[in-house]
Amino acid sequence: MKQQKQYMTNQAGAPVGDNQNSITAGSRGPTLIQDVHLLEKLAHFNRERIPERVVHAKGAGAHGYFEVTNDVTAYTKAAFLSEVGKRTPMFARFSTVAGEKGSADSVRDPRGFALKFYTEEGNYDLVGNNTPVFFVRDAIKFPDFIHTQKRNPATNLKDPNAVWDFFSLSPESLHQVTILHSDRGIPATFRHMNGYGSHTFKWTNAQGESFWVKYHFKTEQGIKNMDEATGQKLAGENPDHATEDLYVSIDNGDFPTWKLYVQIMPLEDADTYRFDPFDVTKVWSHKDYPLVEVGRMVLDRNPDNYFAEVEQAAFSPGTLVPGIDVSPDKMLQGRLFAYSDAHRYRVGANHEMLPINRPRADVEVRNYQRDGAMRFDQNGGGSVNYEPNSFNGPQATPENKQAAYPVSGIADSVAYDHHDHFTQAGDLYRLMPEDEKTRLIDNIVGSMKGVASDEIKLRQIEHFYKADPEYGQRVADGLGLSVPANA
Repeated sequence: MKQQKQYMTNQAGAPVGDNQNSITAGSRGPTLIQDVHLLEKLAHFNRERIPERVVHAKGAGAHGYFEVTNDVTAYTKAAFLSEVGKRTPMFARFSTVAGEKGSADSVRDPRGFALKFYTEEGNYDLVGNNTPVFFVRDAIKFPDFIHTQKRNPATNLKDPNAVWDFFSLSPESLHQVTILHSDRGIPATFRHMNGYGSHTFKWTNAQGESFWVKYHFKTEQGIKNMDEATGQKLAGENPDHATEDLYVSIDNGDFPTWKLYVQIMPLEDADTYRFDPFDVTKVWSHKDYPLVEVGRMVLDRNPDNYFAEVEQAAFSPGTLVPGIDVSPDKMLQGRLFAYSDAHRYRVGANHEMLPINRPRADVEVRNYQRDGAMRFDQNGGGSVNYEPNSFNGPQATPENKQAAYPVSGIADSVAYDHHDHFTQAGDLYRLMPEDEKTRLIDNIVGSMKGVASDEIKLRQIEHFYKADPEYGQRVADGLGLSVPANA
């Protein structure tokens, strides 16, 4: 059966008469400005790229579902976690952090692990990394940290001097620096890495009881990593290898899966635990707070269009549902603003109305927000756009308020009140088998050899030494330096 010919239209839906030849004055031209189809086509082309993400610019994504496998209603009233066997559609985006959109998938860099759950109570976003900790613990330091990972403002080259100068002046980064230069610093693929919420969050059950929690997504494909040489080789041969691997595996029916576990801490333990449980540079001991199974994440469908679904996907740790709240983690508190603000700049004020970001079909969005660029629904029609009102406008539901917890203190610019940046980094080093320790040292030495200043190197060696004397000594030996006498 002969298919009916599809005719081309402009953006307004009018038929296009010629898409191969501009309107010109004769065969030589010049081109006439009255060719509105040409002008529309060129103007749209100039605007096809929205600003890339400042961080996590290079990424890949997929659709799937989350299925509850264990009863956790004793800890949270979140509806999508309310019964064993319940499935919730979701979207996941994996990414590198520091590189631009065209950078390689195989660089030594943390990997973003961003999840959007389309629940019956609205969307819930969990925006973490493939590591359980981070480099800094106060959001005020984040722009400076990222500047060191980007390009030098004079040379436009990556700058190891900036990287290690910042690390050496920020000992809180030591735990994450150790993870980054370990075997897990370059995941083999997005499928072969764990994911973490990293921050501490708060769960509240139907009885109003609250708990502190940490999220752990364990890959069911097994952990696989690559060494520095393999990563550099792949960067030249197939810089999109992880993006390709995710797409091809799903296309072939080999659906990647992760098991979700949480650590659960009673609220009162936060005041007495040996580390500040809200410090994102620290982990909780699994002996103190064992993993509790929650469910399973399955990715089983590739995007139909990369730009519409992966590039325009917008995640924020402030996108929450009843039963899941935030903690006083200073880094998390800053992200609650920064992520949504980045989306408003990058995609627009109405980014949450885009198909990839809007809630599922049976969830009606009702509020008093109106207008803004690219508002493409009915914009609230003629309904009332203010509150309080006398016209039956939507009202808040007090039972869905965040669970209260006590806070106190003087309003001031105050640092965390503990400064043990070395114990957990040292514990991690001592857990490594000898061959992994050797690779860790080689990776650090290889990265630090590009640093011009011995002062920066020695300052960083001192941190390694405080974590573990052997750790510091081996880095010093690799760089041909002596451990500082005051280490």
